[in-house]
Amino acid sequence: MSADAENKTESDRLGAPSPGVSAEEARSRDLLENLARLVPGVIYQYRLDPDGRSAFPYSSPGMNDIYEVSPEEVREDASPVFSRLHPEDTEDVSNRIVESARTLQVFTCEFRVILPRQGLRWRWSQAIPQRTADGGTLWHGIIMDITERKEAEVERGKLQTELAHAQKMESVGRLAGGVAHDFNNMLCVIMGRTEILLDAVPQDGPLHNDLMEVAKAAERSAALTRQLLAFARKQTVVRRMVDLNEVVAGMLAMLRRLIGEDIRLEWRPATGAWPVLADPAQFDQILANLCVNARDAISGAGSVLIETAGEVLDDAFCDAHKGARPGEYVRISVTDTGSGMDQEVMSHLFEPFYTTKPVGGGTGLGLSTIYGIIKQNGWYIDVQSAVGSGTTFSIYVPRHDEAPAGEGPEPSPLPPVYVEDAVILVVEDEPVLLQVTMAMLVKSGYTVLGANGPEQALEMAAGYAGDIHLLLTDIIMPNMNGRELARRLQELRPNLRYLYMSGYTADVLAPHGVLDDGALILEKPFTKQTMANKVKEALGVRLRVW
Repeated sequence: MSADAENKTESDRLGAPSPGVSAEEARSRDLLENLARLVPGVIYQYRLDPDGRSAFPYSSPGMNDIYEVSPEEVREDASPVFSRLHPEDTEDVSNRIVESARTLQVFTCEFRVILPRQGLRWRWSQAIPQRTADGGTLWHGIIMDITERKEAEVERGKLQTELAHAQKMESVGRLAGGVAHDFNNMLCVIMGRTEILLDAVPQDGPLHNDLMEVAKAAERSAALTRQLLAFARKQTVVRRMVDLNEVVAGMLAMLRRLIGEDIRLEWRPATGAWPVLADPAQFDQILANLCVNARDAISGAGSVLIETAGEVLDDAFCDAHKGARPGEYVRISVTDTGSGMDQEVMSHLFEPFYTTKPVGGGTGLGLSTIYGIIKQNGWYIDVQSAVGSGTTFSIYVPRHDEAPAGEGPEPSPLPPVYVEDAVILVVEDEPVLLQVTMAMLVKSGYTVLGANGPEQALEMAAGYAGDIHLLLTDIIMPNMNGRELARRLQELRPNLRYLYMSGYTADVLAPHGVLDDGALILEKPFTKQTMANKVKEALGVRLRVW
């Protein structure tokens, strides 16, 4: 090919007339082409004529990658480029072009394109406009691929949303933990005094029903506190090796009562289910909350299916389910035939106090309680739902074949104590709570000694002539905690048993070591019956048969 022919071809590609091209112009264009190949994206001229037609008189080879069209295809007509724009972005790009042409301000725009080979991609363009002799506008600019940056921004936005959500959850958790101790102490006094009064008034008397309502309100308040603490992941947890099939089987009668007669409860246990490490009481909360939600989602007749299965989660599953980790799990699922949920509802599913129920229909803490338990234990929960197609909650609990050290209190080597003989030393630094606890124990038939602090307890134990069988002590007190008090009292009285009580949350108790001892803990607020059961467990109590 002759030099003239080469110049003509190059001139044609640049959109300039080939006749009369000087050697200097050819060198300049050759330099432009070489530089354009080094620039990511595409360098271009874009022309908008007065009659509305548009074209790219010049575009570098990057046009093939940015729009998947060749420079030749758009030299006289820009429509192949505009056909690649995302439908939702076409109007914005056009408006910005028109505004830049009107004001001769720099054109800047981020937009999406849909390409045959690359699919959805993000582009950024900036161009300087100038008016042409015929009244049109010519831009000199650049277009670059910014897909990676936009995807990173989206991911960062998701992380920021998750962080804000986590911070909101943590704020509620701190609030719950902060009020729990004092609130539990007050509830303990209310519940204790109410029970004592109920024993003192005739069942058919005018005060009995009123006192029963007070007792029910106190129980509901205590349950609300437990839900908040479960959500805040600050429950006191006693984990042990359990078979989830046995846990569910033990709850079926209660769950059937919860969901009512119109809804069929179906139970499908896995054969040979793996053992897991869990606090059975937490599974009681999980199943009760899920079944109540299932009941409320079903209008009229329907069914709830509870099933367990052993499953191995692989990398592919975990990649598709954020928060899941590879390993062997026992899955427990609750599926209902209810109304299902849309994506908007599911996005708020575990937020505290969020509820779709009418006013008075629920606290909005049921699912947030489950969320707190799942997070506290490091388990994983998956939710599948669609409007009109019901909902499935699946909880994955890691397989655990080794019993943990200190799984629970070892059987006491001491012989059981008769109720009529048992002497209990109660140590509580809240005077009102000390009085009500002592009164409840006396009502249960025990001999009770009371101390309003560790120092008085040590003096009383040293000076008391008879046996002291059990120390019932608050854990966190001024000058000395309950664990240290128990240690020092056992030096004086080696046969002394001990039972802790506390209204503090698990994160506060953990540094004091009592959770690691496998010791029995009586959680405030407690009823007379709850306390009596714990005391009997600690003493190995039996009744004397006359």
